[in-house]
Amino acid sequence: MAARLFISGAMAAFLCLASLSGASDTTPEVAFVKKTISSHHVVIFSKSYCPFCRRAKAVFKELNQVPHVIELNERGLFTKSLMMLSYTDGSNIQDALLEIVGRRTVPQVFINGKHIGGSDDTVEAYESGKLAKLLGIVVDDKEEL
Repeated sequence: MAARLFISGAMAAFLCLASLSGASDTTPEVAFVKKTISSHHVVIFSKSYCPFCRRAKAVFKELNQVPHVIELNERGLFTKSLMMLSYTDGSNIQDALLEIVGRRTVPQVFINGKHIGGSDDTVEAYESGKLAKLLGIVVDDKEEL
């Protein structure tokens, strides 16, 4: 006699969702990162208190460029009744950066959709003139950061 397999409605829904989740590994945070990178000339994923992030942002200030900065520690929903941030997706965005560029650390800098790297990479590109070239600007004087 052939054995019959009975799958409950809930189990069938679970199996269907599990198979669909494997169809696309894109999370909302990965989509957010990709859309942000493609929508802005210069993007820096940063944390406001991070000295390395401040250093990378200073490079663009020196070049009179205004990057689109995503301060990961300042993202969230402000709850007036509790007077606090109740949720932040900064950590999830760092996970998305890890998936996209192989690095979870901040800062992560992008120019014209191209990943430049972190603070040291950005400063090195600035000092070598590569950053100005990517930005399409001419720089005469460079101060040491």
